[in-house]
Amino acid sequence: MKTPQFSPKQRRVLEWWREEGYDAVICDGAVRSGKTFALSVSFFLWAMSCFQRQSFALCAASINAVRRTMLAQARPVMEALGFHWEETVSRNELTLRGGGRENRFYLYGGRDEGSAASIQGVTLAGALLDEAALMPRSFVEQACARCSVQGGKLWFSCNPEGLEHWFYREWICEAEKKRALYLRFAMEDNPALNPATRERYERMFHGAFYRRYVLGEWTAAEGLVYDFFDESGLAEAPGGPFKRWRISCDYGTRNPASFGLWGEKDGVWYRTQEYYYDARAAGRQKTDGEYAQELKRLAGENPVEAVIVDPSAASFMETLRREGWTVRRADNRVLEGIRRTAEALRTGKVVICKQCRAAAREFGLYRWEDGGSRDRVHKEHDHAMDDIRYFVMSLEGGGSAARYVERDIF
Repeated sequence: MKTPQFSPKQRRVLEWWREEGYDAVICDGAVRSGKTFALSVSFFLWAMSCFQRQSFALCAASINAVRRTMLAQARPVMEALGFHWEETVSRNELTLRGGGRENRFYLYGGRDEGSAASIQGVTLAGALLDEAALMPRSFVEQACARCSVQGGKLWFSCNPEGLEHWFYREWICEAEKKRALYLRFAMEDNPALNPATRERYERMFHGAFYRRYVLGEWTAAEGLVYDFFDESGLAEAPGGPFKRWRISCDYGTRNPASFGLWGEKDGVWYRTQEYYYDARAAGRQKTDGEYAQELKRLAGENPVEAVIVDPSAASFMETLRREGWTVRRADNRVLEGIRRTAEALRTGKVVICKQCRAAAREFGLYRWEDGGSRDRVHKEHDHAMDDIRYFVMSLEGGGSAARYVERDIF
């Protein structure tokens, strides 16, 4: 393989564990700044240099993310250095051998509060947590607690979130007390990132997202959630056949219900039609069966491959399954969903068509809570916003927008 180039900050990451006085390293900052690549290679080199027949944890929001980021980036380097790499996919574990040493690495996904149970009981010499700010606190703390082998260390990477985020307050602000080396990365710290790509990212984000993902600052959200989007961003639905179809649903009984019909054409997903019903305004609630009929009318003759539904709407999902629909439970990570939706909209991977008036209205009303210090959205005018967010999150691993996000951000 071609020998990778490392920036001075990446080299510091590669060598920090040789220094006295640190129990952990924290790398945050801009997207695409080379944090994960440097951390992953350094983590493996440290483990294989300092330990024999010990166990380690590689953690991300999902096990697929561990493989897609840490393993995919580090493997060519480690194999070029002469290490033998043996992954047992069925058990989510990796064995690395070289230089007369052998160590085992376990893969964990810290997706929700229940994930902490998956890492209980194991004794670790070290843990690498990629995108730690996206993981539940219970999972991160459980991973830290498992590192009880003498000489063990903790490794963290994350993109900035809000100033009230627990990881910022308890790790970033307390780095010195926790004996953690804190390094903030900029895009310039990634030698593999060409200037054209850097300029594209600078154009892509706006407002609080620009400060977080381009400048690498922990900052409060403010104002409109999608402050870059207005009615000028609405488009005509393209003519001709669409390749695939999906429907996304935010379910409501007394609150409004919002359904979106999405078609893919030339790698772009278009919200071509929608259904929006406000029971309070209409003076009558609808049943699950009535909503199922409305969904059927929205789909028309289009072969809908999946319906992505509000995860709290268990009875509605069961009604749809009984009627023969393929139903997926929506991923309801709010801040991550907003980030991905913003990027998909700005890059044109997801397009809202002019017929979708309810969505257009909510884009102009959907706001962060006053002050933005808690990084929470105001729970009003958010029903089309939720169903759009569910749809974008459903594209992970199978849709153009999510492939773009996961490929270009580490």
